[in-house]
Amino acid sequence: MMPTRRPWFGQPPGLTILFLTNMWEQFSFYGMRALLVYYMTKQLGMSQGSSSYVYGAYAASAYLTPVFGGIVADRWLGKRRAVALGALIMSAGHFMMAFPALFFPALTTIALGNGLFLPTLPAQIDDLYEADDPRRGWAYNVYYVGINIGGFLAPLVCGTLGELVGWDYGFTAAGVGMLAGLLIYVGGRRYLPDEAPRSRRAERKCASVSTSRAVFLLLAAVCALVTVFRGAYEQVGNTVALWIDSGVDRRVGDLTIPMTWFQSLNPLLVFLLTPPLLAWWAHRARAGRPDTPMRRMALGSAIVAFAYLLLVLVSAGPEGHRASWHWAVLFFFLLTVGELHILPSGLALFARLAPEGLGATTIAAWYLTIFFGSLFAGAVGSWWSLLPQPIFFSVLVGLSLLAAILLFCLDGIAVRVERRDQAKRPRN
Repeated sequence: MMPTRRPWFGQPPGLTILFLTNMWEQFSFYGMRALLVYYMTKQLGMSQGSSSYVYGAYAASAYLTPVFGGIVADRWLGKRRAVALGALIMSAGHFMMAFPALFFPALTTIALGNGLFLPTLPAQIDDLYEADDPRRGWAYNVYYVGINIGGFLAPLVCGTLGELVGWDYGFTAAGVGMLAGLLIYVGGRRYLPDEAPRSRRAERKCASVSTSRAVFLLLAAVCALVTVFRGAYEQVGNTVALWIDSGVDRRVGDLTIPMTWFQSLNPLLVFLLTPPLLAWWAHRARAGRPDTPMRRMALGSAIVAFAYLLLVLVSAGPEGHRASWHWAVLFFFLLTVGELHILPSGLALFARLAPEGLGATTIAAWYLTIFFGSLFAGAVGSWWSLLPQPIFFSVLVGLSLLAAILLFCLDGIAVRVERRDQAKRPRN
């Protein structure tokens, strides 16, 4: 546990260090990803089909390697060394992208570094707080903002440099961003939680694994339900993008809004909506009505269902009718409100219930929901060309509602499991 320090922005100083480190890592990750397909088709001469397969394989591996990286961090490296080593490896991969001959080794390098980095950084958040600190659950919403700030800025900087100046400049900017995150992390290490000696971590792990069956089953159930939710949520960059292209009137006077601009609404709304949401949750906690994780996640999934219901209604017009762009903005607003209820809360739950000595591994399991959810979303998205748009969006409403109902039903079990788990943990 960290010694008491003067808060920064109402939170432990270490959260700011982790936030900024994560923001720059996401800047590098999304900056490179914004250029990837264009680079393959325009510079390397790949066909659209081949570039799509490469892109999909890379995106999937980026959320699969953290499983192995989390195990390596928990067993051998420790969280701090895993973050530093992962950042260095990813930086090297981004700089390698500037050389066409190193394209595939560069992608492999970035995925491997991401495997060490991604699960070990958020695994340090929980150790910044006392067990009964009400700010602990909200910290993951603050951390989540860093993801979206980095994701929002990356296409503007790396994408513009790569498209207008040169591909190597865009990839180099991504590498510089990753190095900036590493420097912030290393420079702020005095604000981060100390790690137990390796022998102590091993003792804690052995003691906790034998008592964590109920926790394991709970987290597995949450994984399954969030995977169902992601089958609907991940359509934002897939079939919803197709609907914006073909079904939305994007004219504003004599101008037409670029369809890609709508994709920037989600990260923009994340850091606009997070402060009022945190204030609302703090008010409820002070009033003695705090939300349990499952109820908050269930509410988030229900809000996303309502967002897709909106698309059911606005896509049900006569053939050839285009909905006003205002409806698309309202959709993204509702989707983001729902997302902020479910995704950071899920990450917080996994971190809080992680067995001693298995923090990074447990966080890595959360990222598996992105891996499997993306695969499931791809399968669901294949129905777009087979079903009328209102029917397709109704399927997404159904998936979101199913996840919401089952998450709500899991609430009582989750509360009991978490209480027993917290009672068994040693007091620091």
